[in-house]
Amino acid sequence: MAKAANIKIKLLSTADTGYFYVTSKNSRTKTDKMVMRKYDPVAKKHVEFKESKIK
Repeated sequence: MAKAANIKIKLLSTADTGYFYVTSKNSRTKTDKMVMRKYDPVAKKHVEFKESKIK
């Protein structure tokens, strides 16, 4: 069976609050780890979110 092109990933806050977003990405075109700057409501500011695996 073929591997899916889109996979679910977890974007974990670098502010160490434990807050995360769940999104998907195309694993064939975006092979590197995703890093986005998004709002963390626990820290009440915009911080970087880095990709981690969903357990």
